[in-house]
Amino acid sequence: MANYFSILLVILTVVTGLVWLLDALFWAPKRKDAAAKGQSSELPYWVDTSQQLFPVIAFVLVLRSFLYEPFQIPSGSMMPTLLVGDFILVEKYTYGLKDPVVRHKFLETGAPERGDIVVFKYPEDPNIDYIKRVVGLPGDTVVYQDKQLFIKPKCTGDNAQRCAKLQPVPLEFKNRGEFVQNMAPLLRFTEDLNATGHDILRHPMRADMTHRYYAQPGSRAGQWLVPENEYFVMGDNRDNSRDSRFWGFVPDANLVGKAVAIWVSFEFERNPEDWIPAWVPTGIRFNRIGGID
Repeated sequence: MANYFSILLVILTVVTGLVWLLDALFWAPKRKDAAAKGQSSELPYWVDTSQQLFPVIAFVLVLRSFLYEPFQIPSGSMMPTLLVGDFILVEKYTYGLKDPVVRHKFLETGAPERGDIVVFKYPEDPNIDYIKRVVGLPGDTVVYQDKQLFIKPKCTGDNAQRCAKLQPVPLEFKNRGEFVQNMAPLLRFTEDLNATGHDILRHPMRADMTHRYYAQPGSRAGQWLVPENEYFVMGDNRDNSRDSRFWGFVPDANLVGKAVAIWVSFEFERNPEDWIPAWVPTGIRFNRIGGID
């Protein structure tokens, strides 16, 4: 749906821009000559409308395609970092500039870092936008076992003995019960992927789903070697997230951008018997507005 809107913006920009150009080069001089001769020289409505719409649509196209694009968080897979009702801004130029139609990258500007929250086209259905956290970079070995994440960074040195070993990602228990899922109080931990730390949630009773994980050829269940130009992503709500563990890696071509801020956050705490539709917000969470960790 997002890509269809981009295509519509491009079409409207081209059409209104062409009308504006043709008027400036041909029609406006003819109207001026007609006015000088005392003849009718009114500006056609459709030309006037195109002239007014062109700069607005062109600005929106450039802003949305190359700078920032708004997204809504539809599910709880990134709790506690992102909640249902959060509206976020995604920085489009962080991982390269792409044209808004076929999404071909024409300028390299950077690559995801471990711990980044990224929006990407779902590999199994590119019409759907997903949001997850980057856990594994190209060349990394990622292991998820008994709800513990292990990472071995890509070895770039000539001496294999200098390469880092597979190490558990540090976890620190924070609290229990702040978030509840299916009447179970979730466990909240601080996980240290990139020396800054972020919080994750784990369900205390839900079993590890290793038997359902995506099986990479040549690797055991729960272990993945991240291919070049691809990324391994996971949701912060670890037991309620369908991510790379289940469907594989995110190609660089599927990246949309980096989530950088929450610009508004609505809450939808409504009783089932209320007559007001469930999609109508009940309040604004002002304390959530700002940058994203």
